[in-house]
Amino acid sequence: MNKNKRFKPKRRPPSFKPKQRDVRQLLWLAPLLLLGGALLDPSLIQPFGPLAATERVAATFTPCGPGSGSACVIDGDTFKLGDRTVRITGIDAPELASPKCPAEAALARKSADRLLALLNEGPFDMVAHRLQRQDRHGRDLMVIRRGDKSIGGELMQEDLAHRYIGSKRSWC
Repeated sequence: MNKNKRFKPKRRPPSFKPKQRDVRQLLWLAPLLLLGGALLDPSLIQPFGPLAATERVAATFTPCGPGSGSACVIDGDTFKLGDRTVRITGIDAPELASPKCPAEAALARKSADRLLALLNEGPFDMVAHRLQRQDRHGRDLMVIRRGDKSIGGELMQEDLAHRYIGSKRSWC
């Protein structure tokens, strides 16, 4: 026998199989992350407590266009209030400016008229999420409420708007 040769045990390749304890930790972590994300997304859960900034509005709205006042409705989910443009958070209404088909144009007019009527029913609250105040177009993102009712929710119940979840759906 050769005395210079030493015994070297064979090394096992590392295992990438997760341990049972790691899997259990991930099962607890996933719902917590989902809940945390939902709390920060005003379209899923209404802003509350320190995350909400509320503003009371009492104005008379008109349709936007030539000769419109400082408070006017652009379409079924957007209106102007002074020099601000406000987008209702969590809903998507048909486009009044550039409809893709005659059905969308008709529904857009109906949606804008209904929003105009709802806003003119009396004072309402605009609630902003402190962590997401504007969209990429510079519009103020607000939840519009009168009492305990969401105006955006009413438009969705009347099939004049969809829930907005990050992408637009076709109205045609």
